Amino acid sequence: MSYRTYQKRTAALAFAAALAGSAVLTAAPAAQADVVDVNYQCKTPIGDKSAVSPIDIKGVRSGSSYKLTMSWQKGVSSSPVELGKGAMTPSAVIKVGGADSGTVAVSGAANAAAIPANTPIKINDLSGTYTPKKSGKVTFTAGVLTIKALGTTTTCTPTNSPGPSLTLDVTAAGGSGSSTSGSSTSGSSTSGSSTSGSSSGSGGSLPQTGPEDSVIALGTLGGTVLLAGAAGVLWLTRRHQAVRR
Repeated sequence: MSYRTYQKRTAALAFAAALAGSAVLTAAPAAQADVVDVNYQCKTPIGDKSAVSPIDIKGVRSGSSYKLTMSWQKGVSSSPVELGKGAMTPSAVIKVGGADSGTVAVSGAANAAAIPANTPIKINDLSGTYTPKKSGKVTFTAGVLTIKALGTTTTCTPTNSPGPSLTLDVTAAGGSGSSTSGSSTSGSSTSGSSTSGSSSGSGGSLPQTGPEDSVIALGTLGGTVLLAGAAGVLWLTRRHQAVRR
């Protein structure tokens, strides 16, 4: 084999290794999270109100369960009078769909600071625990929000049929499958694989489910493939030089 032919073959091997690494890096993750606009229609003590707020749901695996955190990026209601510190307590439900069904109750702390009158009420992050009953891709969608303040109750219901804010590929207790670590047509976390790598569900530190973790894991794997390809090319080069001598 001529040296020129050998150079072409070596270049082809290096290109193939690069393509393999690129394919790994662009593989679709198993969990997906999205920030979804939710149109809330609220029944308040002073009449009906409406507001649209982007909703984000994230999941962090904890043993065989997941801690879900629901976040509002805008206020969804207001009060005609000032709400003093600790006067407002929010709670909500997250609808579970896909391979599993049901709801997850989430709650949070009361307002840490006074809320001026006629000002949109910013909802603190609400959290709750989801334990898979079935394995597969499970969706999490914003449900009814309840605000209790000064002895009154305001109920806000999504009216625009919002899509899921989070999708996880989970494995129910006793099931088998690869685990993952979820966001915002962002995030995924589960006992299965996620649009967010793989994660173990042991105690200590809790892996976050989401796209970032998958990207890190896929990047590591892609780097390994590239290094393996480079090592192969280097071995062939030295072998060829040895033969020429």
